Amino acid sequence: MTSVVTTDSRFELLEGETLLEGLERTNHEVEFQCRAGYCGSCRTHVLAGRVKYLTEPLAYIAKDEILPCCCVPEGPLQIEARLLHLSEQPSLSEEFNIQTSLDFGADEQK
Repeated sequence: MTSVVTTDSRFELLEGETLLEGLERTNHEVEFQCRAGYCGSCRTHVLAGRVKYLTEPLAYIAKDEILPCCCVPEGPLQIEARLLHLSEQPSLSEEFNIQTSLDFGADEQK
């Protein structure tokens, strides 16, 4: 297992897991689309360490960036990534403003 240090956390990458999968498993905020290195949505800044690409990325990346969707660390790695704060997410009832006391069609029957 490889140690990954993020902006506000630390975790161990599991065997066979890409960096993106590890970030998702540990509830980090990370954008993604293709999961194959084509789009560049998951582009992340590296602060220390190196990665090995499982497939050669086609998206442009700068010298200090990686694509977590298609790489694994070659050793300890430090990246810019923040934990997803679940308390900031709206709950289902807040998002849809569910009202259980509606009586549909009651006025039409009078």
